[in-house]
Amino acid sequence: MNQFWENEYILTAAYYSVVILCIVVFLAIFELVTKYKNWEEIQKGNISVAMATGGKIFGISNIFRFSIQNHDSLFVMIGWGMFGFLLLLTGYFIFEFLTPKFNIDVEIQKDNRAVGFISMVISIGLSYVIGAGIG
Repeated sequence: MNQFWENEYILTAAYYSVVILCIVVFLAIFELVTKYKNWEEIQKGNISVAMATGGKIFGISNIFRFSIQNHDSLFVMIGWGMFGFLLLLTGYFIFEFLTPKFNIDVEIQKDNRAVGFISMVISIGLSYVIGAGIG
């Protein structure tokens, strides 16, 4: 069985499959904590939601990139990826807390592109910081 997991093609397909599944699950969690429905808003053409969601997808993927680079085991990679996602989610709540003059979710739902852009950049930026700490 070890020979099976040592095959680079098998390992790459396993990482890919797990990360796709994690992205879907983590986006569903983000959907639960936001006041808007991501895919409904994107379907309506809401650029702000698309930017914020794209930043989350990039952020999650980037965290897993670091996790894959730094770990040999699929299960350890998943664990670090999940931990990184929790930190990214925490960053979302901190962003909301640090902007008491307006509600991030409401502004993004109203297609405030400045807020959508900042949300995207925060997700991407934090993913690099989180990824650098994955050891």
